[in-house]
Amino acid sequence: MRKFIVSSLLLAGFNSSVQARETQADESLNLPEMVVTATRTETPKNQLAASATVYSRTDIERLQSKTLPELLRHTTGIDMTQSGYGQNTSVYMRGTNSDHVLVLVDGIKVGSATLGTTPFQFIPIDQIERVEIIKGPQSSLYGSEAIGGVIQIFTRKGGQEEKPSFSVDAGGGSYDTIKTSGTVSGKWKNSWYSLGASHFNSQGFDNREPVPGRFGLDQPDKDGYRNTGLNARLGYRFDNNAELEAFFMRAEGKNEYDGNFQNKTKFVDQVVGTSASMDLLDNWRSTLRLGQSRDDSDQFAPDGSFASRFNTTRWNATWLNQFTLSDNHQLTAGTDYRFDEVEGTTSYNEKSRYDIGIFTELHSRILDNHFINASLRWDENEAFGDYVTGNFGWRYNSEHGISLFASFGNAFKAPTFNDLYFPNYGNARLKPEKSTSFEAGIAGDHWLQWEVRGYHTNIDDLITPVMNPVTFEFSAENTGKAQIDGIEAEISKHWQGWDCKLSLNLLSPKNRETNARLPRRAEKTLSVDLSRSFGSLDLGTHVLAQGDRFDDARNQTKVAGYVTVDLRSAYHFNKNWILSAQLNNLLDKNYQTINTYNTADRNFFLAIHYNN
Repeated sequence: MRKFIVSSLLLAGFNSSVQARETQADESLNLPEMVVTATRTETPKNQLAASATVYSRTDIERLQSKTLPELLRHTTGIDMTQSGYGQNTSVYMRGTNSDHVLVLVDGIKVGSATLGTTPFQFIPIDQIERVEIIKGPQSSLYGSEAIGGVIQIFTRKGGQEEKPSFSVDAGGGSYDTIKTSGTVSGKWKNSWYSLGASHFNSQGFDNREPVPGRFGLDQPDKDGYRNTGLNARLGYRFDNNAELEAFFMRAEGKNEYDGNFQNKTKFVDQVVGTSASMDLLDNWRSTLRLGQSRDDSDQFAPDGSFASRFNTTRWNATWLNQFTLSDNHQLTAGTDYRFDEVEGTTSYNEKSRYDIGIFTELHSRILDNHFINASLRWDENEAFGDYVTGNFGWRYNSEHGISLFASFGNAFKAPTFNDLYFPNYGNARLKPEKSTSFEAGIAGDHWLQWEVRGYHTNIDDLITPVMNPVTFEFSAENTGKAQIDGIEAEISKHWQGWDCKLSLNLLSPKNRETNARLPRRAEKTLSVDLSRSFGSLDLGTHVLAQGDRFDDARNQTKVAGYVTVDLRSAYHFNKNWILSAQLNNLLDKNYQTINTYNTADRNFFLAIHYNN
């Protein structure tokens, strides 16, 4: 009954009689012209061969994303599995594995060195200013893990005016969910600052359905989630254009799930760093960045007793140099030093390792309408030795609104500490996983904006568990091979006040040895986002349709496809106050992305926002 009442109240907004107004430019999906992550320097998006998606703070607020996974779900070429707030989130970019995505926060590498993945579910979206997503191999700029692509998160930045800017948000909804946040930012003379805090708490729902059998599971309880976040940024610009900046982000909390041996985790995810940049010559700008990231987790048994601990500390140092060779040629060169440490209740044979990378990248404009990106990198990893990667991209922008682009590159992923040293499983002789990729596409900007890309990726030496037929014990081996072919298409249009974006993803992710589909990837994904403003009222909807997927490598357990419809609305009382409402999973679809793991049914969320 409560769901029906809330649904009716939200839908009533669609029949409100208000005066129509034209949608403002910043209310459409904002894809800023400049992109940093694709070349490690600011580069116009329409000069890149690589596929780039950017979400600004305006986009996050317009889409009313409460968590980072909710925001990433809007991205063409990204598939995800997640069962609820704070639950483990696996991101599959262009069909590659969930540990084939490099994640950076303000240029600092984050994530677990034992698992090799990043806990997207724990990164508080209220602390995020901007997200850049670059799809395709990027190891030639960033090193290990960037087989599927790179996701870089930029935390909240300082204000642009002397007068401090304040924002406060508070809301609540289904599953006893409460979300609050606040930020203050501004500048004083040549300095800028930002300080923010957030809190998310939800009682959640039963994470997993009963599983029968000898090793079955039946824990009919609510699996809650709590996250408290802080972020700070402080910077200063000198009269000679040199800059000094420090930043900090921390998330701490707990999440609950269903498990026979462990069913609760307390976590801390933290990033702290500083950067300094200056012009050494008129055409040479140099930047030094130092930082540290932490990924700490304590697991607890169903009876509340302590079970295990896995802590990762990653030290990062980068020296980046930008050379303006001419108006049409820019050269970037630099070096990365990364040092990973692990500690906890598991006894690894090695508890630390280093990686040194040296890279260079050339961005050139040739014959007015042709653009070239070429990059090369050498990595020396303490665990397996050295590796060389490269990438070449070409783009042509015709005078008739048509763009052509193509790129080729290779990438690699270093074995994790679990792969190398986990007791009775790790294999210190492992080689890195390696890939080669090719993509080509065409885009146009006429009556509407459209883009189509096709890509082909081969991955070799995939690390997989192999059973010893004598001892029946498993060990990590470089035996896997995969081939991934895909097509991505996007169409967007602003017409008579309506903003519409249609995205299609067709994927063929295959095991080259068995011809089976890689697990937990949907072959077909279609999404539509539609929005419009009527006077002070903003309305929007997002429809997501995905085909079936298999939950196991042998393709014996199929998980059905689904369609979800989400609604959102926002009423602007004035320039300072906004009331927003969401109704998710309107059709109350009972679906799963992982076999036996439940997802949210129809649910709502109401929030009030203040900005001065």
